Amino acid sequence: MLKKKTLLSVLALAAFSGAALAQSNDAAAPKPEDSAQSATPDTSAPATDSAANEDATTGAATAETTPTDPTLDTGQAEAPGLGDAYVREQTGDWQIQCVKMEDPTQEPCQMYQLLRGDENNPVAEVIIEKLPPGGQVAAGATIAVPHGTALSKDLRVAVDSSQGKVYRYAFCDQGGCYARIGLLPADVAAFKKGNVATVTIFPFEAQDKPVELSLSLTGFTASYESTGVIAPPQQ
Repeated sequence: MLKKKTLLSVLALAAFSGAALAQSNDAAAPKPEDSAQSATPDTSAPATDSAANEDATTGAATAETTPTDPTLDTGQAEAPGLGDAYVREQTGDWQIQCVKMEDPTQEPCQMYQLLRGDENNPVAEVIIEKLPPGGQVAAGATIAVPHGTALSKDLRVAVDSSQGKVYRYAFCDQGGCYARIGLLPADVAAFKKGNVATVTIFPFEAQDKPVELSLSLTGFTASYESTGVIAPPQQ
């Protein structure tokens, strides 16, 4: 599995959102002198507006006809080195993340999606890896949730309006807590047919108020089919 991104805690996200909102409100509040100035009628001559429009038109035409300086280097995206994780492609709402190898056909890849809350703040992450065929489990999934989640209340996943499944949390570290899920062939088929899956977690401080996160299934089928199998670790 590729290295997971660091998750922000719920409290940190709330504090950040509050600070940003306060700054936005302060910036939006008009000063008294600004209000007075805006109330003063414009007594400038109409010819001034015409001249300004003419200058703007001339400037735009000049910008359009001025060629780009060939000596300026606009740069290009840096190619990943061997062993580096990179995003190979984005299909719908799913990223395919891989580790760079000399042989592209041997690169280990996984599907990834970031789940956001009602205020568009990052809350959870979902990683899906295909497993070798023939086993009971078709794919493995890791769902990362922030600290402050009630671990005694199982994580729930439901596709569209179907009956959901609950999963236990496996472990926690400095980045968050994790549920490791085995997806049966029937689960993968439901994901392919569905529109959205709902991931439900429960905050520790408000266990009677579940948080429902939308896991988009747009692009799931194409991403799943184009992702190679992750070989099991050698014993």
